[in-house]
Amino acid sequence: MIDVSHDATTNELLAINQRLLESILAADWATYEELCDVSLSAFEPEGRGQRIEGLAFHRYYFDRGGATGPWHVTMASPQVRVMGDAAVVSYVRLVQKLDANGSPITIATEETRVWHRRDGRWRHVHFHRSVPTAV
Repeated sequence: MIDVSHDATTNELLAINQRLLESILAADWATYEELCDVSLSAFEPEGRGQRIEGLAFHRYYFDRGGATGPWHVTMASPQVRVMGDAAVVSYVRLVQKLDANGSPITIATEETRVWHRRDGRWRHVHFHRSVPTAV
């Protein structure tokens, strides 16, 4: 959810990041590819400790189809830091969905996404996603 008290750039980044998250769950490759730089790099659980570079690794998952619905994705406690033509968006991603028995569940991941503005538009260039540690 976008907080109207943020400045225009922060609101733009939160909106585009939300669009990215929704494209992932919907397996909307066209939108994901539009928002991401071709050299996108990542550290994520699926990479098994390896730095992933490029879009091909992620295309594999998109080709398998989207999340079975209904689902809802929220950025909890988002923080945006803009540094000229670069920005970091960090938050806990909460995905609400139904389990195999139809009971609602929420899955949380900690995410940091780096955006770079070129030619007047933001491109997603790097992210780090991890499963929260138990407290």
